[in-house]
Amino acid sequence: MKKPSSKIRDEIARLQDQLKAAETREAERIGRLALKAGLGELDIEETVLQSRFEEISADFRAGRGTARSASDRRGKGAGQCEDTTSAVPPGEASSGNGEA
Repeated sequence: MKKPSSKIRDEIARLQDQLKAAETREAERIGRLALKAGLGELDIEETVLQSRFEEISADFRAGRGTARSASDRRGKGAGQCEDTTSAVPPGEASSGNGEA
C-alpha cells in the first residue's frame, strides 16, 4: 500500500529535524576543537579557513591523518573511516556570520 502524501511530508519534516540536530552537534564539536586550538583568537578570512578545513578533511579521507582510536575503528579495517559527509556542498551551509 502506498503512503499518502501527508505521511511522506511528515516523515520528511522529521528527517529534516534529525539532520538539523546532527549538523548542530557536529558544528558544536568542530567549533569546540577549533577554539581549543586557538582559531577563535586569530583574524582569518572565512574562505581561507574553509579551504584549510577542506584540506584537513581530504588528508584524513586519504589516510594521511592521525589514526583513529581503537574504540572508533570497531568493525572497520585499519585506516578506514566512516564517510559522514553532508549533502550540502562546502560553503553552502555558511550563514556568513563567521560562526561555525
